[in-house]
Amino acid sequence: MNFCVNDFTVYYEKYGNNKKNILILPGWGDTRKTFNYLISILKEKYTIYIIDYPGFGNSPFPNRDLDISDYSELIHNFIVKCEITNPTIIAHSFGGRIVIDLFKKYRDLNIKNLILIDIAGIKPKKSLRKKIKEKIYKTLKKVAFILPKKLKMKYLERLIKIFGSTDYSKLNPNIRNTFIKIVNYDQREEIKNIDKDTLIIWGELDKDVPLKDGYFIRDNIKDSGIVVIPKGGHFPYLDNVYYVNKIILEYLKTYDDS
Repeated sequence: MNFCVNDFTVYYEKYGNNKKNILILPGWGDTRKTFNYLISILKEKYTIYIIDYPGFGNSPFPNRDLDISDYSELIHNFIVKCEITNPTIIAHSFGGRIVIDLFKKYRDLNIKNLILIDIAGIKPKKSLRKKIKEKIYKTLKKVAFILPKKLKMKYLERLIKIFGSTDYSKLNPNIRNTFIKIVNYDQREEIKNIDKDTLIIWGELDKDVPLKDGYFIRDNIKDSGIVVIPKGGHFPYLDNVYYVNKIILEYLKTYDDS
């Protein structure tokens, strides 16, 4: 199904037909398919909503750069217009950025509780090595201005493959400015706006968003607790499917029965 608002046409899927709602916000570049197994378990008791972000899956990217406000506004409109009442939000990685911005800007949303899985939002400090790498990249990038147009694009793409992150280099060029805006935005102070009961799940060995970020988030959300998945990476719900799904089911059951 498609949801249209402003210049967005976003593909989403709905599973189940129950009174209790769950909205899943995937990570950057991920689609609804990442959560297929969890959805298959939850849809018997809950109504599940999950979307493809603009530029991924079946959702086209608009003809402009986006920032985190665009994504949170999109999700806010999606919740309101689809009448998703009192949902539990399950957010992974980039989905957590959206959650943080929702609580910063939209106090009207009646969100029940949160499950945050290895979420992004805290900008890491740059190492000396990374600073040097960025300096070299910016210097070499200036060479592009003296190259013919045909060679310019090839040269820039080559630099991106050498100096860019894996996530960045794989992106369609029209999404790259959006990616830069998002990863450079530090939301650590805004986490304190979250005032709902929150379960935090974190992979012990996550290299993308380290475990210390999970503890920081726990310490800055009043009603929260953290479960660390031993030897888990950035996708603990895929690294240890049974264990993580069991944790989520038990948390939801306890919350529903309370």
